[in-house]
Amino acid sequence: MKVNRSGVIAGLALASSLTLTACGSDDNTGASSAGGASAGTSASSSCASGSLTAAGSSAQKNAMDEWTKNFQSTCSDATVNYQPVGSGAGVQQFIAGTVDFAGSDSALKPEEHPQADARCKTGKAIDLPMVVGPIAVAYNLPGVEDLVLDAPTIAKMFAGKIISWDDKAIAALNADAKLPSTKVQAFHRSDESGTTDNFQKYLTAAAPADWTYGKGKKFNAPGGQSAKGSDGVTQAVTSTAGAVTYAELSFAENAKLGVAKLATGAAAPVELTTDSAAKAVEAATVESSGGSDLTLKLDYATKAEGAYPLILVTYEIVCETGTPADKLGLVKGFLGYTAGDGQQVLAGLGYAPLPESIRSKVAAAVSALA
Repeated sequence: MKVNRSGVIAGLALASSLTLTACGSDDNTGASSAGGASAGTSASSSCASGSLTAAGSSAQKNAMDEWTKNFQSTCSDATVNYQPVGSGAGVQQFIAGTVDFAGSDSALKPEEHPQADARCKTGKAIDLPMVVGPIAVAYNLPGVEDLVLDAPTIAKMFAGKIISWDDKAIAALNADAKLPSTKVQAFHRSDESGTTDNFQKYLTAAAPADWTYGKGKKFNAPGGQSAKGSDGVTQAVTSTAGAVTYAELSFAENAKLGVAKLATGAAAPVELTTDSAAKAVEAATVESSGGSDLTLKLDYATKAEGAYPLILVTYEIVCETGTPADKLGLVKGFLGYTAGDGQQVLAGLGYAPLPESIRSKVAAAVSALA
């Protein structure tokens, strides 16, 4: 299946121009518009100047590339440099104080909080959900389109227990497909990755009998092949017939790979679109660690009609208080834009905008940074 985005980007086109008020915001709550994005922000009259350095999740790379381009085109005295080094490395760089904020596809773990809080000196480190990244089960299987898989089958493929594409478990889900006997070659991330963490959380929740390897940013099952980063695994699959991997929708689309529908227990298999991912996020609950922290609890085993459960949320990890004075205005300006008008560009990039119920909380938290 090649994903067609024409239906999901309607009404979510990039605003014709970015207003100066999107930079250096002290109040980014805005009004809601299509897709849960902000229709506008109220802010100070000028952009902050200076430079920001950030690092972390490669899942949000395409979003960050677009956001920094748009922000810098309006805020000409501002520079934002984001390095997609992976969630684990981003968190460590934030703790070390070498970046102004970090991107992570998993919220800070309890054992990471003391060090992250210590870096902030006068306050706590908080998790702000910013990017909803549907995770595609992406494959390279010439002649096979509209592939359907379920969590138990995916678990067995990545655990090395299903070794050929004509296996009876895959055939049972794809009665009309002509499945070849090609070897299944499963690629996982070699680096510590929030994408891996969310993929393993999904398998743990939706296929507990078949995925006994647990969760975490490190891929836990034995065997398989690996590559670094979302770019690495999608490139490996592109060049390998019979290969399959997990990667954010935007990377699968850019690589022109097939994307499997998920049989979740709903009436029909769920196609991966930004709309179906957003339905899964709407059911999330906030599990805050205190203050302005907005950690979300996702239901990876949902059977709700039209909800695609294999998703990740990328958080921007930032100091609630304690950001140096010469950086604070720019941090608030950039994150105020990403939580406001910046949400409007996401569907066109293969992501899902935050539901308004969550976006407004994120915008308020950014406004309160001190």
